[in-house]
Amino acid sequence: MQEVIVLDVLKVFGLSSLSFFVAFFSTPILTHYLYKYKMWSNRTSRESLGGGAAIIVGGILKERTVENTPRMGGILVWGTTLLVTLFFWILSEVHGGELFQKLNFFSRNQTWLPLAALLAGSFVGLIDDWMKVRGIGETWGGLDLTKRILLVLAIGAIGAWWFYVPLETNSILVPFYGEVVLGFLFIPFFMLTMLAVFSGGVIDGLDGLAGGVLASAIAAYGGIAFFQQQIDLAAFLGVIGGALLAFLWYNIPPARFYLSETGMLGLTVLITVVAFLTKAVIVLPIIAFPLVVTAGSDIIQVASKRLRGKKVFLAAPIHHHFEAKGWPHYKVTMRFWVVSVVTAVMGMVIHLIGS
Repeated sequence: MQEVIVLDVLKVFGLSSLSFFVAFFSTPILTHYLYKYKMWSNRTSRESLGGGAAIIVGGILKERTVENTPRMGGILVWGTTLLVTLFFWILSEVHGGELFQKLNFFSRNQTWLPLAALLAGSFVGLIDDWMKVRGIGETWGGLDLTKRILLVLAIGAIGAWWFYVPLETNSILVPFYGEVVLGFLFIPFFMLTMLAVFSGGVIDGLDGLAGGVLASAIAAYGGIAFFQQQIDLAAFLGVIGGALLAFLWYNIPPARFYLSETGMLGLTVLITVVAFLTKAVIVLPIIAFPLVVTAGSDIIQVASKRLRGKKVFLAAPIHHHFEAKGWPHYKVTMRFWVVSVVTAVMGMVIHLIGS
């Protein structure tokens, strides 16, 4: 039994380390082409939540000269994940040895759906990034918000159907209480959860902020999967975590590139699927607390401006509020990282103890 646990630990952490080095050495190649072909948005201002130019946020971004920082950094994360996944799957199929069978984590019941969700969300985000770079779309370029929401809901509908029909899942686990059967309502609940997590993608606004926050959430779900003996899922999340750490290495201010939509949309869709696979969706707002706060600050700002005619925050999302108050962007980022680690651990512990 102890030998099996040791092998599982080595599998998860070994693949995570390998993913880090693959992404680390791939980054110079990726960024070479991103800079060569000028894969950044040409816009020099930012649209406010209520329409028009956001003067405060636009000024902050201009001070940090983000105009010539490439988008599409998310390619590093999902590209590395796909490469490592296919590499060990092909080895296990061709070689068939016990070692390669053990290292292969591409399994139908644990990782097919998360990988499909990651790639689907990332592909939609990649289209949006490409349109922004080329100036295609509305005033600010890219897919408009309505189209992105509809596409996320479409991905959510497919994922919900997969859980509800093939996997025969129609309930959620509430810590310290037990299973709550939702029946057919499971499908809209799944879709709305994915949309809510997607809304937290606005956190990708400071150098390294999104990468650190998402890495904490993914590590927490990796820990939950490991304790549930979903070792393939834990290894898969470890591979994503390793790629995110490599991304963070190159994203220490000043950032070399941004996750942008192809990273944020793919990873937020993934987190939703993993939360349901591990039956830890109820603790998702705790594990991903910075995403909740960020999305909530946007909602509060819009509601206040429309209902009261005044703002609650100096700027939204909330990380820009702290910048507007005079905090250096690196201080905002690191404090968000600290909060994300604490809440991710809290959520993981609550789920493991309460289930």
